[in-house]
Amino acid sequence: MDTVQEDAIAPAIRQEIDVRLTAIEEEHDVRLLLAVESGSRAWGFPSPDSDYDVRFVYVRRRDWYLSLTPGRDVIETPIEDEIDLNGWDIRKALGLLLKSNAVVSEWIGSPIRYRPDHAVVAQLAGLADAVLDPRALAQHYAGLGRNAADRWLAGDDAVPVKKYFYALRPALAIRYLRERPGERPPMNLQALIAAVELPQSLATQIDDLVEAKRRTNERANGTRLPDLDALIRDELARAAEVRATTPDPQLQAEAEGLFLELVNT
Repeated sequence: MDTVQEDAIAPAIRQEIDVRLTAIEEEHDVRLLLAVESGSRAWGFPSPDSDYDVRFVYVRRRDWYLSLTPGRDVIETPIEDEIDLNGWDIRKALGLLLKSNAVVSEWIGSPIRYRPDHAVVAQLAGLADAVLDPRALAQHYAGLGRNAADRWLAGDDAVPVKKYFYALRPALAIRYLRERPGERPPMNLQALIAAVELPQSLATQIDDLVEAKRRTNERANGTRLPDLDALIRDELARAAEVRATTPDPQLQAEAEGLFLELVNT
């Protein structure tokens, strides 16, 4: 799994993010359970002008959940000074997690954390492991990879380096699921590379591409790399090989119990 990166965000930026998270708590009368980085900085391939994609899970006061009319279960804010903050209500997050949702799973495992309630994160991580459906995750990553690669993979044109990574990371996640079907893949590219069986020549090409992206803006094009093209093409095609699993029906009750515990705290 991903290793927490305490120094990945500059102190001044981290402080500004913390101020904005506190403002969200006060404005919306919520309590944050988890706030993490969920973009290219957490994925391991930022550019100098990459946004800070902050995602959070929150809980409201108990009475809010007792209304006959369901309230809005997301909090969205406009991007300001490259900081993008959006979050989901805990009921929404748990409901999706029971379906082995890859987005929630990645938030829980993000290596860059701003507001972790460590006890809650541990409970969510345990639930995410228990409900893991490798096939659902593989299909999610295959969809991400195809959306990123279908327009350019069949040709020879130059492609934005960013798009390369948007296809490469899902491809490696699929390989991880093929090799370790009982484990959630890490979201960080370097952690994926370290965990899967990959020729050193490919790992070196990926490392070089990461360094190139660190030095260029988000829209910069890169040279096509046939070996990486082949890796992406092969893994996206093999996503269907990952088998589904059937989670224990008791996990629904476990999630309900966690929800009630958090709402009543």
